[in-house]
Amino acid sequence: MKEVNITEKKILTAMIRVYCKRVHGRKQLCADCARLGEYALKRLNYCVYGDEKPACRLCPVHCYSPAMREEIKKVMRNAGPGMMLRHPILSAKYFIKEKQKAG
Repeated sequence: MKEVNITEKKILTAMIRVYCKRVHGRKQLCADCARLGEYALKRLNYCVYGDEKPACRLCPVHCYSPAMREEIKKVMRNAGPGMMLRHPILSAKYFIKEKQKAG
C-alpha cells in the first residue's frame, strides 16, 4: 500500500465540511457527513495508486460502493465551485497536481 498525499486528504475533508455547512447548515459535521468523510479517507488510505492517484472521476478502479460514490459526487458538485474562495491554497495545489498528471 502506498501513502496517499496528505493534500488530497485535506482537500477531501475541506470539501465535506463546506458541503455540510452549505447543505445541512451545520458548523460541525453531521453524522452522515462524518460517516462519508471516514469512508472516503479510508478509501484514500487503501488506494492502490498511492501518491500517483488520478482524480477519482478519471480512475479506472472504482473503490467506492455505488451509494457512497453518488454521495461523494454530490459533495464535489456542491462544494467544488466554492473551494477556490474558501481554500485557495489547497485548491491551487490540487489543480497543479492534476495538470502535471494530465501533461
